[in-house]
Amino acid sequence: MSRPGPRSPTTAVRPAPGDAVPAGHRRFLIRGQLRRPLALTVADLRERWPQRRAAVVFDCATNGPRHHTFEGPLLREVIDAAGPAFDARRRKDRSRYLLAVTGGDGHHAVLSWAELDADFGDAPVLLATAMDGCALDEAGSQLVVPSDRCGARYISALTGIWFGTCALPELPHDLSPGRGVGRF
Repeated sequence: MSRPGPRSPTTAVRPAPGDAVPAGHRRFLIRGQLRRPLALTVADLRERWPQRRAAVVFDCATNGPRHHTFEGPLLREVIDAAGPAFDARRRKDRSRYLLAVTGGDGHHAVLSWAELDADFGDAPVLLATAMDGCALDEAGSQLVVPSDRCGARYISALTGIWFGTCALPELPHDLSPGRGVGRF
């Protein structure tokens, strides 16, 4: 949850074991440090959360500027429904969390929860259900980061989103806090 307060009336429900996914409709997993991991299709994203629209322009390394209009729910609202394991009242606790997003071609990107959280970056990152008016049910949802000038974090055919914290790297003894910090 981005901020403490009333829960959104929209909630995600994990599909029951054996729920059939129509042919050509991809399901992706949201897992990690969550109270309610989710398995979702594009149809689930369209039906369970309010849809937002973002007209974007981003530079593609091979094809130059790309212009698209995407529709879909905010990523933070979908993660909120999965029940992040942080204490929503503690901003510093929330700021430690990351999201690793993976697509069908193996491409992946990392975002910080602070980029999405309304108390920090408040970025309107979408899980697209449509691109340029065409539904993405068969192609799979796409991560859309409207504020990025480069399209590298636009992940197609989502297969998974991991949410959690990473262990801090161990510092060499002579670089431990209070002893030479800044001498990297």
